Amino acid sequence: MNHCVVSTEERHFESLHKALDAVAREQKYLALTQAPPWEQSQAFYRNVLAAGFPHFVAVDGSGKVVGWCDVSPVFGHSRAHIGVLGIALLPEARGRGLGAQLLQAAIDKSWARGLTRLELSVRADNPKAKALYERFGFEHEGLLRHASLIDAIYHDAHAMALLR
Repeated sequence: MNHCVVSTEERHFESLHKALDAVAREQKYLALTQAPPWEQSQAFYRNVLAAGFPHFVAVDGSGKVVGWCDVSPVFGHSRAHIGVLGIALLPEARGRGLGAQLLQAAIDKSWARGLTRLELSVRADNPKAKALYERFGFEHEGLLRHASLIDAIYHDAHAMALLR
């Protein structure tokens, strides 16, 4: 099936929320284990877009969101140059190069917006994602021990960043 990466628009929000919930429920890739309430998600998407921060979706031929990449602002005036990157794909969309397309779009828009540092954390048991980030120049900055707790099991994560 044909997929394309586009800037997120209001018409994508409902499908994006469903995709977020599906990936969150895998309990492997996101800080969330289910999507936030619809109103909260809508507000987040609108805030990111209104602030001019990157938010892209991968959609299939029917317009269904199968993945996304966003960059969120960081709190604090002295950290206004930093964005936190989040990315995920539905299982059926993985391994097709969509993650690389989403990541490139988000990086390009981040730099165009004036950001000079992108941060992310990736679970230590997700080597494919870590390899993707490294391919794009993200560097390992440390290990976040017990960074998440799922079903009474702690998971470490790698702190990574890309500097412009």
